[in-house]
Amino acid sequence: MILGAGRGERMRPLTDVLPKPLLVVGDKPLIVYHIEKLVESGFSEIVINIAHLGAKIVQSLGDGSKFGIKITYSDERETGALESAGGIKKALSILGDDIFLVVNGDVFCDYIFDSNFDLKDNLAHLILVNNPQHNPNGDFGLNDTSLLNEADKKYTFSGIGYYNPKLFSFLESGKSALAPLLRQEIQNKKISGEIHHGDWHDIGTPQRLQDINDRIKID
Repeated sequence: MILGAGRGERMRPLTDVLPKPLLVVGDKPLIVYHIEKLVESGFSEIVINIAHLGAKIVQSLGDGSKFGIKITYSDERETGALESAGGIKKALSILGDDIFLVVNGDVFCDYIFDSNFDLKDNLAHLILVNNPQHNPNGDFGLNDTSLLNEADKKYTFSGIGYYNPKLFSFLESGKSALAPLLRQEIQNKKISGEIHHGDWHDIGTPQRLQDINDRIKID
């Protein structure tokens, strides 16, 4: 699942006319990088949730056939964006009963997605990165492969994770953030994680978008 329903307030005025996943990095929309990598990694189906200017995402990507993958849309336009956990909860009927990957539509990274990831007995596995300037204190600690809510050293959640649908089974439908749900199950020692040491960028502001485009031109 690619999360693409957010309003992108920090990206205004760019997101006044274009949904954030369609903002261009290099020579193509940000979300297309995810789709191409998912295809390369062996995924056959993608769910994308849409809300703000969602019709433009559907128009741009279609049913996914031009990328060699099936795309299904979870439509939040009537309710408004449901936040991460709420959006995943709404899409569960499409996602099915197996483990699924979720990636934020506004990150740019070289992490290699795993279509055969095994959660074992955990409810989620999060990909962490070293703290960027805009999140210097991090989000979660890590003890071997177990996530911690409190730790001397914390890392930033990349917006990439593998999930068991059971994590969301008792969540009420509607708008709901992901972090409280994760923290609850971290307390129950049901969330694992790893650190990705490669390239990762949260394209959350016009300046960060400009920075990554400048870097691509240099490379």
